[in-house]
Amino acid sequence: MDAQRKPISDKGLAVEGQTSPPSDRAMWGVRFAKVRAATLDLARDLSPEDQLVQSMPDASPTKWHLAHTAWFFETFLLTPSLKDYRPLDAGYAYLFNSYYEAVGDRHPRPMRGLLTRPTSAEVIAYRAHVDEAMLRLIETTVEAAWPGLRDLIELGLHHEQQHQELILMDIKHAFSCSPLLPAFRERMISTPGQATPLNWITFEGGLRQIGHDGTGFAFDNEEPRHKVWLEPFRLADRLATAGEYLAFIEDGGYRRPDLWLSDGWACVQAEGWRAPLYWREGESNWKVFTLSGEHPLDPSEPVRHLSLFEADAFARWSGARLPTEAEWESAASSASSLRQLSSEVWQWTGSAYLPYPGFKAASGAVGEYNGKFMSGQMVLRGGACVTPAEHTRISYRNFFPPHARWAFSGVRLATDA
Repeated sequence: MDAQRKPISDKGLAVEGQTSPPSDRAMWGVRFAKVRAATLDLARDLSPEDQLVQSMPDASPTKWHLAHTAWFFETFLLTPSLKDYRPLDAGYAYLFNSYYEAVGDRHPRPMRGLLTRPTSAEVIAYRAHVDEAMLRLIETTVEAAWPGLRDLIELGLHHEQQHQELILMDIKHAFSCSPLLPAFRERMISTPGQATPLNWITFEGGLRQIGHDGTGFAFDNEEPRHKVWLEPFRLADRLATAGEYLAFIEDGGYRRPDLWLSDGWACVQAEGWRAPLYWREGESNWKVFTLSGEHPLDPSEPVRHLSLFEADAFARWSGARLPTEAEWESAASSASSLRQLSSEVWQWTGSAYLPYPGFKAASGAVGEYNGKFMSGQMVLRGGACVTPAEHTRISYRNFFPPHARWAFSGVRLATDA
């Protein structure tokens, strides 16, 4: 399920005394307001109690996400660039920093759920304070500084869209911990369908280019574009389904150490994994917890919430493997017959999250955004049902630790040709 977006008016965004086209400033003002409103829309049905809960150290409360995304604009744009800007509360700089060492200390991540203050209402007021100042900044920035400011605004909006996805990931995990199994939002429940046959598409390989091509926005970890050599390979034309994964379970997939990477088997034993996250075996059938509550498992739907370890073991059981990120991107760039590329689940690859040849992190504190995490993580490609549509692209490199399961993550099989 994806969030509904509310239209935003461009009233009040007229630009005075600027030589750049007014439409450029107005466009960015409207885009800023639209993305910010979409975040609030995700929280509209959550109570203050819902917004405070932190169900595990890797997750964050909704209230914290709402505040942190305001902190980002305040820290990297308003404080250095808007004359006479005054923070609403100086203490927020400590409370809502995430991992930016260059800008100061921060509240410990596992303890974000203890922040009863500021209240949810005060966080909304904080966002309004930042939004009003940001629109002034967009209107009044001198012409020479506008291109650099615009790039930072764009980075901030993509950062916010990442947190929109995290809000849904985190509240789903929190609600799954309640015996009431509440729904985030209701939806019409469709009748389970029939999975389409899996077809294999062959790619010749050879010398290919991957990485961002310079058109539109990209994070620094998507660059530079560079050449890779690929041996011939095949990709499944669709994602693996819940029904196919259920066959893996019924064939003893979680009881066979020969299928698992060593660290993965250790997780199976230590965590007691017997099925994907949010699956529960009922008296007569399997059930799965979703953002709209718990429902019978639909075997035709893509399997979701797999760790890298589970995806790899399933691929091995299937007589296949995970694609490399270079294979995935090369294939996605050239094959229109590949289905479910970005609308269902992020797709695990067998590639470690490492810098591309010639990678350079962005300058300043925002350079901590991606590069510092290039250790112990694996790459996912595509996009998920909770990813804003305009936030996906073929070169996007998502990354998580191999044991992580609360992301909307699944698998597309690959083989050598």
